[in-house]
Amino acid sequence: SKDLKGAMEILIEQKRQKLSTVEKLDEHMDFASQLIFAQNRGDLTAENVNQCVLEMMIAAPDTLSVTLFFMLILIAEHPTVEEEMMKEIETVLGKQELQS
Repeated sequence: SKDLKGAMEILIEQKRQKLSTVEKLDEHMDFASQLIFAQNRGDLTAENVNQCVLEMMIAAPDTLSVTLFFMLILIAEHPTVEEEMMKEIETVLGKQELQS
């Protein structure tokens, strides 16, 4: 647990360094970035940020699988939404082949 916590602190510091050097922040805004900025504003402590990121890493596989399952069911139940999603994918990809 201590090793994992230490590794997480290193990753968060790397993320913090990356955020300080990027030109366009909007391309790098994810949940971890939002947590780091909340810490910079004084809304969270470093320990809060570390704990949130650690919990995301540990819990994500279980919650992600459940979320994807329900998302796919909802898409299957709403064919017009599926059509709109496919149009958007085609618009973004153009003639490129879809890859995982």
